[in-house]
Amino acid sequence: GFGILGSAIVALIVLAAFRSAIIDDVSAVDYCWRIVLGCGAIPGIAALYFRLTIPETPRYTMDVEYDVNKATSDITNYLQKTDTKDENEEPGNHVDVPKASWSDFISYFGKWKNGKVLLGTSMSWFALDIAFYGIGLNNGIILSAIGYADTHEADLNLRAYNSLKNMAVGNIIITIMGTVPGYWVTVALVDKWGRKPIQIMGFAVLTVLFIVMGAAFNPLKEHSIPAFITLFTLLQVF
Repeated sequence: GFGILGSAIVALIVLAAFRSAIIDDVSAVDYCWRIVLGCGAIPGIAALYFRLTIPETPRYTMDVEYDVNKATSDITNYLQKTDTKDENEEPGNHVDVPKASWSDFISYFGKWKNGKVLLGTSMSWFALDIAFYGIGLNNGIILSAIGYADTHEADLNLRAYNSLKNMAVGNIIITIMGTVPGYWVTVALVDKWGRKPIQIMGFAVLTVLFIVMGAAFNPLKEHSIPAFITLFTLLQVF
């Protein structure tokens, strides 16, 4: 949620920095999207650094490196919350654990009681991703459709700048009103309510909202922009 919000803020900052250049020559927008896209590598690099420097999990140590001693040491150190090192930390006591195979996968998920869980979960998220990310990638088009990104300046370059700025601000508003609260409501409730109930609730509400917005898209944007924005915000929440 904060990543989505951060990306919109970065876009707004970059646009503000290039305002004069865009008004002089609208092709300067080309620099903006390249910089915004490049900034996306910064958190990725940070995540990569931390991933490369954190210790492996005991499960990885046992299942991939087959080192029982080190896995036991890692678990003990974690539970005791100390930084002491086991003198036998170097690789040792390797065991031959059979690797998982496709036949294991087929034999387990070939049973309907196991397969239906994988199938139901994966297909639900597949369907959600098509709709949700399709909308997310086209937020600018939706903001334009409801008139939020429209500007009426005579200068075409200034109009282009203000349109892009309004889209960035609109994305910030949508994220603050819907996406971030939705994530943190889930963080607060998921352990109390349970993962399966909160997923089913989310899918059910999204199904209703997608049907309503899909069926009434044109009437909503022509006659009731506030209702459209409310429904669109609820989509982000759920």
